Amino acid sequence: MPQLVVVGSQSAGKSSVLENIVGRDFLPRGQGIVTRRPLVLQLIHTPSPDPAAPTYTEWGQFLHIDKRFTDYNEIRKEIEQETFRVAGQNKGISKLPISLKIYSPDVLDLTLVDLPGLTKIPVGDQPSDIERQIRSLVVDYISKPNSVILAVSAANVDLANSDALKLARSVDPQGRRTIGVLTKLDLMDAGTNALDILTGRVYPLKLGFIGVVNRSQQDINSEKSLPDALDSEAEFFCNHAAYRNIAHKNGTKYLSRTLNQVLMNHIRDKLPDMKARLNTLMGQAQQELNSFGDAAIYGDKNQQGGLILRLMNRFAHDFVASIEGTKVDISTKELSGGARIYYIFNDVFGHALACIDSTSNLDNQDIRTAIRNSTGPRPSLFVPESAFDLLVKPQIKLLESPSLRCVELVYEELVKICHNCTSVELERFPRLHAQLIECVSELLRERLGPTSEYAQSLIEIQAAYINTNHPAFISGSAAAAQAATSPAPKPAQPSRPQSSEPINGVPTLEDEDESSAEEPVGANGVLSRDGRSVSSTLHDRTRIAGSAPTTKASSSKPHPAQGPRHSSAHSQATQPGAPGTSPHSARETFLNYFFGQNGPGPIAGSTVDRSHAGPAPVPTGRDISNAETTGPTGLMAGKRTLDGNNAAFDMKSLGKHIEAISSSEPGSQITLREEMETSLIRSLIASYFSIVRQSIQDLIPKAIMHFLVNYTSQQVQNRLVASLYKPELFADLLNEDEALVAERTRVKALLDAYKEAFKTLSEVNLKPI
Repeated sequence: MPQLVVVGSQSAGKSSVLENIVGRDFLPRGQGIVTRRPLVLQLIHTPSPDPAAPTYTEWGQFLHIDKRFTDYNEIRKEIEQETFRVAGQNKGISKLPISLKIYSPDVLDLTLVDLPGLTKIPVGDQPSDIERQIRSLVVDYISKPNSVILAVSAANVDLANSDALKLARSVDPQGRRTIGVLTKLDLMDAGTNALDILTGRVYPLKLGFIGVVNRSQQDINSEKSLPDALDSEAEFFCNHAAYRNIAHKNGTKYLSRTLNQVLMNHIRDKLPDMKARLNTLMGQAQQELNSFGDAAIYGDKNQQGGLILRLMNRFAHDFVASIEGTKVDISTKELSGGARIYYIFNDVFGHALACIDSTSNLDNQDIRTAIRNSTGPRPSLFVPESAFDLLVKPQIKLLESPSLRCVELVYEELVKICHNCTSVELERFPRLHAQLIECVSELLRERLGPTSEYAQSLIEIQAAYINTNHPAFISGSAAAAQAATSPAPKPAQPSRPQSSEPINGVPTLEDEDESSAEEPVGANGVLSRDGRSVSSTLHDRTRIAGSAPTTKASSSKPHPAQGPRHSSAHSQATQPGAPGTSPHSARETFLNYFFGQNGPGPIAGSTVDRSHAGPAPVPTGRDISNAETTGPTGLMAGKRTLDGNNAAFDMKSLGKHIEAISSSEPGSQITLREEMETSLIRSLIASYFSIVRQSIQDLIPKAIMHFLVNYTSQQVQNRLVASLYKPELFADLLNEDEALVAERTRVKALLDAYKEAFKTLSEVNLKPI
């Protein structure tokens, strides 16, 4: 609001000017600095007193105390006490203002601010930078565009040294809102006057200079009244030779009328802007108050139910709109809502499936073992289908983990969408917001189980039936078969006698180990022996003469046209250089017939001479027993062959003799047929796994959308209404935040103040009194 700011040096007579304007003696007086806090003095003109009115017609009222003061001496004491309370007992100053309203029929409507006088040197307990503090305080008031500067200067001091005019020029260079006041005209040296200053020839101001004569300290001590002082002032100007012609433009009464006129003109200039500003502030305050809602509806159950139902519908609509991408305030900085679900389906889930290698966890030994186990004791000319089923089903199970993780990621994203669904109106009720989120989260948790179970069942369905007639599987299997049937070079092998030719395609001598200290056991606990060659191993076996005992493990080396080889490990008890044994040697015991020794030969009872079969074969097993020949033990103890040697084994230790041949062992080799079969199985697994992977990549997102996303979107509003739309819960759900209630009260009070100020401005009388 426009106001008059009184600025001047210390003891320049600022307080005396204010007292003359008011017409009452109410300001503290004394030596040195007396005004140590800004005094905001608001003069309010009251109509003439009514005879029926109270006895008093003038009073003062402070902002910090709710009391009317009718005695001006009490007003002076209250100003002194309030100054001491904040600024201390000595000479310190404070920026905290004292607000005082004077109601009187003898004053004009003015608002004046009395500031501490400008000083140079600190005294008492004043800080060393007292000059900077006072200047900063004065500049804060006079720099406001709505303020009118009342620059008070003493006439007995050169005007060029006036601190008040200097500060006024710094904020008002053109002098448009500065009024000069000259005091102490009666104390000027004899023969000097201030006529040139008062007429504006020394320092021009648009509003001009006005001279006044205040009471002296002697008049104050003698308790000279202000009306008498005003009469003395008028007499001085009329009788002074220099000021006689301008007496009507000087004096306290003229100053009061001028200040009132200047203030009214200033208000008139600023009034349209002030009204426009107040209109803007009222609109902003009303909008902010509307965002907090009306507290009057909380006592009506019907209105409470309508409000809760509206907020529920808005929450459910925002949730569905976020998923479908139709929300109004969609982010352009990052993916949100349904776009993140699509990202999970397409990028995260798709990349996880693409990174799975269908045969990375299958080594050649696993595939060889599966092929042998699937044939049993019978030989087979083709790769058994059961081996493919046995190997491909665990690989299909590899798709289960990323599928379930995809369900969890979509569930987490839906929960995040639920937490982000809010509005300014819903934030007013934190309990209702929390219950809405909890209700939707509970619905999502209920759907997480069935969705995960269905995703898991999709994997089990794929593993339950291996459809080798799938159109996409034909091309893959055909290519694999073509690769498997392509001719391969035959490895060089030692010559063999005609009597050792294979029977029914089963290899003979060179494919068997020479000694059998223990039998290999597969990594999965099954026999790694080729079951398909067992039918041709029940024949007479002989040991190779001249072969040295060995425990080195290696794989057999078959002819390309032969079937899978039979691997075993056994110890040799013959000494180096010993002569060959008889074809019907006593070492051909039951275990030799069952587990095989030197490769398949003629059927039992045939006499094939294999003593000249060539060099000793490379053993395919690992000897974990003592290489030295031991005495007969176990079931076959006491049974000897024709040459008297014991070749029986202890059946109780059979487990440690059956041991798979690890492909990582040095010397282990895979036969050409086994390599062909392994490559074929890998190709078939990769082909079928690719079909299942594509199917799962298509079905899992569909299942998640159906069981989780779409179901939740369709049922969220029904669940919210069924769970929360209960009259007994209305009062608790609509419990507002305490901070919000306090903020609403503050904004409402501010809006009322704006309305009152606008009303006051509309009623302003701009005519001078």
